[in-house]
Amino acid sequence: MSNTALLRPRDADALRAEIRWVASAAEVPVAFGGEVHGDALLLSEFVGTLTNGLRGLSVVRTSGLGGRVMDSGRPASVADYVNTSTITHHYDGPVSGEGLRSIAAVPVIVDKRSRAVLYAATRGASPLGDRTVDLVVRAGRRLATEITLRDEVDRRLRLLETTTPSPDTAPAVAEELRDIHAELRGMARSADDEELRGRLHTVCERLTRVMVGDSPPDAPRLSRRELDVLSQIALGCTNQEAAQRLSLRPETVKSYLRNAMTKLDAHSRYEAVVTARRHGLLP
Repeated sequence: MSNTALLRPRDADALRAEIRWVASAAEVPVAFGGEVHGDALLLSEFVGTLTNGLRGLSVVRTSGLGGRVMDSGRPASVADYVNTSTITHHYDGPVSGEGLRSIAAVPVIVDKRSRAVLYAATRGASPLGDRTVDLVVRAGRRLATEITLRDEVDRRLRLLETTTPSPDTAPAVAEELRDIHAELRGMARSADDEELRGRLHTVCERLTRVMVGDSPPDAPRLSRRELDVLSQIALGCTNQEAAQRLSLRPETVKSYLRNAMTKLDAHSRYEAVVTARRHGLLP
């Protein structure tokens, strides 16, 4: 198994968290969903179900409500699932067994592909309101952002795993790795998921150790935010550019940079970068 596979948390965990949030925020009796594998949606996560009829159900593209939204890439809802004429009825058995009538389904779109589907449902005759659908859409967008970040981290880690620089290309590769390091720090800064944020920082620390080795015991101790800023400055970014990449205010960037320079006993931003590299704090 590759390091990339070991580092990536299970997407099902993020999916489960969003389904629980939908059930709580929308106050619906049933919320569920699953990941898309190829042309099939596998239902795996549930809140409020009373039977096991939907568990492990494979919904193929274009079939049922979930297959419809998976194929179209757009949310959809039905007020009376079993009697509606807008979907196929391949899954009436498990849906009726659970007593579901009004159902909303929202696809989670990443890179123009459906990667998961979230559902909210009631057992009563009243249709789901716009607020409920909006909340499911919000959860879907949040999950799409999370999966996008994880995909990008995986892509960059695979690049690191397969790159073996020759002496002629080593300087260019080192510069590219520094750029990757800085971008990963920016991604960690903007990630909402605490576990993902921690994993991104772990990857940054691994990358630094691979390029420069372990920091000596007497190395100055910089905070993550100070290292985030220095990693952008090391690429030649201005304070404004660093602020934009890290989703910070320019004044905040200036404050972190000033603190880092003080700790490193540096008199310029570039001296701070050189000193940080000498101490093994930056690649």
